[in-house]
Amino acid sequence: MPRSLWKGSISFGLVNIPVLLYSAENRNSFDLTLLDRRDMKPVGFKRYNKDNGKDVTWDKIVKGYEYDKNRYVVLTEEDFKRANVEATQTIDIVNFVQAEDIAPTSFETPYYLAPDKRGEKGYALLRETLKKTGKAAIATVVIRTRQYIAALIPWSEMIVLNTLRYANELRSSKELDLPAKHQKSAHVTPREVDMAMKLVEEMSEPWKPERYKDTYHEDLMRLIEKRIKAGKTEVVTAPEKDDGGERPGRAKVVDLMALLKRSVQQSGHSKHPAREKDRAPRRKSA
Repeated sequence: MPRSLWKGSISFGLVNIPVLLYSAENRNSFDLTLLDRRDMKPVGFKRYNKDNGKDVTWDKIVKGYEYDKNRYVVLTEEDFKRANVEATQTIDIVNFVQAEDIAPTSFETPYYLAPDKRGEKGYALLRETLKKTGKAAIATVVIRTRQYIAALIPWSEMIVLNTLRYANELRSSKELDLPAKHQKSAHVTPREVDMAMKLVEEMSEPWKPERYKDTYHEDLMRLIEKRIKAGKTEVVTAPEKDDGGERPGRAKVVDLMALLKRSVQQSGHSKHPAREKDRAPRRKSA
């Protein structure tokens, strides 16, 4: 049983549902150490005064906000404590919105919510209500020392809490040069849309997240393990040379319909690999 990060309750109206908060992330990150390639010793960093170059100890350091060039407002630990929100241990639902109306760019960090003791019925009631209405609950919650806005969304048998980015944390997309909303204005023909839909249908399958692998992480780990076995634990190697193979570039869209037709045909072949395997291999002529 994983350890919960937070224990509290979901509150809306007069209803309080005891819940436990769990992290939904499993981050695969590399802890790399910077080394001096001359003797393979770890590299350290010093805190120094950028004006006179002298070292500065922690007790001489304060935090400042630069409001103008080289002009600062100093903030003390008391200032940060006063700005911290009170940890209420409550997920306060503010309102309900259509789940589909929340922009994908708003989602930040996912958490699992599970019912605590005597919270099963209220948890199930909220989950089923959100499912039937297609709504998401928008709430405020304090995690550690920061207050977040969050969306509570039903998924399978659970309620997932996703922290959301505030509006001022997102850049506007108005300056992007995007195709027109309407099909005709974007010069897309009905025939092209039909062919694209056929391709989407050919390539559609159930969502299975386990089939998608972090190949970058796996390749690096294989390389590290290989060098450990070979005893190459203190050798700085140059990046492997390019094999000269073709790299994907920007596609030249000459005939959109032709490309869609070829894609549909290729997708159809890939869905029946057994047919290719069943063919008897040609014998080489003597």
